[in-house]
Amino acid sequence: MLHANLLADLQSAFPPDRFYTDVADCYAYAYDNSRKIFPPEAVLFPLTTAEVQLIVSLCNQYQVPLIPRGRGTGTAGGSLPEFGGIALSMERMLNIIAVDPANRAIVTEPGVLNQSIQDAAKPFGFFWPPDPSSALFSSIGGNIATSAGGPHAVKYGTTRDHVLGLKAVTGKGELITTGCYTTKGVVGYDLTRLLIGSEGTLAVITEATLKLTALPSAVAGITAHFQDLTSCTTAIVKIMTLPQLPSALEFLDSGALDLIRGRYPDMLPIDTNAMLMIEVDGSSNDISPELSAILGACQTSGLIHATQVDNTAALWRARKMLSPLLREIAPKKINEDVVVPVSTLPEFLNGLARLSSQYQLSNVNFGHAGNGNIHVNLLINPDDLEQVERAEKCLDQIFDLVIRLRGTLSGEHGIGSEKRAFVTKEIDNATLNLMKHIKQLFDPNNILNPGKLFP
Repeated sequence: MLHANLLADLQSAFPPDRFYTDVADCYAYAYDNSRKIFPPEAVLFPLTTAEVQLIVSLCNQYQVPLIPRGRGTGTAGGSLPEFGGIALSMERMLNIIAVDPANRAIVTEPGVLNQSIQDAAKPFGFFWPPDPSSALFSSIGGNIATSAGGPHAVKYGTTRDHVLGLKAVTGKGELITTGCYTTKGVVGYDLTRLLIGSEGTLAVITEATLKLTALPSAVAGITAHFQDLTSCTTAIVKIMTLPQLPSALEFLDSGALDLIRGRYPDMLPIDTNAMLMIEVDGSSNDISPELSAILGACQTSGLIHATQVDNTAALWRARKMLSPLLREIAPKKINEDVVVPVSTLPEFLNGLARLSSQYQLSNVNFGHAGNGNIHVNLLINPDDLEQVERAEKCLDQIFDLVIRLRGTLSGEHGIGSEKRAFVTKEIDNATLNLMKHIKQLFDPNNILNPGKLFP
């Protein structure tokens, strides 16, 4: 229960429509896309940086956990109030403060949706490259908290590459300003990149200056169908050795293709066991030779056919239907977004096939092959305890394989609560201790999103 004096202080500072304490009202803030439920004791909706500072100060005074959150689209449990406390929803900080095409920048509050930023930038001929599949629904603050990526990260990078600066309130209640308004700047430590991906454990972001990129003048696509996994992964490695990067390179294995066939029987050739969806962008003069080079790289022994596609929007609609289809057939799935070096993808995907067979688990893999970022989906029945145990052992060995191949345990979903038990596989003790000291410096009373990231 929240302290009576804290309740009184908050009730005097916030109207009832911005301070929820009723259990039913708070329930919508008890979960994210990890589908786990931890109800907060209250929910607050700040509108200004000053209000965030007040909330952080009060939570420090009364030693109450404060869990910042955007729209709850994260899959790693990063915004779950595991210890109760107050959910700090940033969804009503919705101002786009400035659109500055001359300096290729947008200044925004954290509650603004990714799609709203795209809509604001497009009339000036720009876009913001981070494009998670949840772009229509996820907020800029949430994108920053997890360093979100997406299909186009292979060419343009993730959120960490497209933020110039931040304003944020630390766990002490201090307002800090990081970065600068220019694309060059080396004054002081790079606190901007430190906060990006920190999942609300160090500070609450209240304003972001985003770096815009010019929209390409031409976009085209290729779909490539393969008889087997080996031929497909060989093509991926060949494509990524070309001088010009594709703007997206998506991989779908036989399990993913069967999902699509189940809903859309006539969409795919029956003998396709692996598929690539490839996009290139740039000037009209550059597109044609790049397409030709990629089509050449696809000419492996198991290629069925590779075809140019002019309607890339249809391409992405087909790709984005996968996660909803997975939810339909497997309400409980273990979804991991691991990353391995592109050259090791053949070994990694073969290892996945071996492990899923060894543990007798259904497995569907797809993802951003150009980055080596594969979404591994182990489909399980949560009521079958023996199967759950097998899945946990399989996942542990999958992570070992990732680390052995010099990969990383998360490319864009974050650690949150779902992966924290495995962090020591990737981060050594000395480095982890330094990270804990940084957390203590920013948030000495451990009120901001306690329990996340660290094992």
